[in-house]
Amino acid sequence: MSGKLLKEKLKAGKTVYGTMFAHSLDPAIVKWIPEGALDFVIVTPEHTAYDLAEFLPVRHALEARGIACLARTHGRDEADIAKVCDTYDGVVVPYVEDYEEAKRLAAAAVYRPLKGKVLARVLATGQWPNDKTRDFIAAKNADTVFVPMIESVPAVQNLDGICSIPGVDALFVGPGDLTTNMGIPKEYDHPDLIKTLQRIIDTGKKHGVAAGSWFGTPEQAQRTIRQGARFVVYGNDGLLLKQAMENVFPGLK
Repeated sequence: MSGKLLKEKLKAGKTVYGTMFAHSLDPAIVKWIPEGALDFVIVTPEHTAYDLAEFLPVRHALEARGIACLARTHGRDEADIAKVCDTYDGVVVPYVEDYEEAKRLAAAAVYRPLKGKVLARVLATGQWPNDKTRDFIAAKNADTVFVPMIESVPAVQNLDGICSIPGVDALFVGPGDLTTNMGIPKEYDHPDLIKTLQRIIDTGKKHGVAAGSWFGTPEQAQRTIRQGARFVVYGNDGLLLKQAMENVFPGLK
């Protein structure tokens, strides 16, 4: 699935399913993904010493399997976002908290290669150099997926503004950071988190933007899917291996 197909599926109101690769650099791992299991993979070196460039062989192997590959940036630098979008099907940006920040970051993804004062004028007034430039930018970035991460209370409070920005394809909740910010660190079954997830999902739906979260157990994922989550990210390569071994080996001993 290309970025274009992933965007089309989201716009059509369908649910998309993915996981994260944090440790797997060998593209051979891709052949073990069951057919039809995943719509996308997010590669993320956040908690490792890896660099996003090291995941490129995996990205190309995923492309050959028809699975979209998004990349999570370390930070919120516009140049890094543009670079990722030139290489992957889209970008996942951490800790986006307000309208102005989200607008700036989305522009780095979906207005490439426009930048500087001309980009600032387009964002502020909608005034393009000419129609040819506007059409070129729209065509160049039509397949780019942009996903801001919702990881704080201020982000939740500013959801309407974030969702209103052209180019935002989905909202992705980072529950570890969000629960810590809420004062209930990693309490993923806490009623306050469940209520907040519903608010995020409902706000996204109002604006035609899919919303979802990272999940570490099937029960958490199923509950939030019932709430209306359409951007479903389950585990990562390490967690999936751990859970598979936990399910098998105790019964063998």
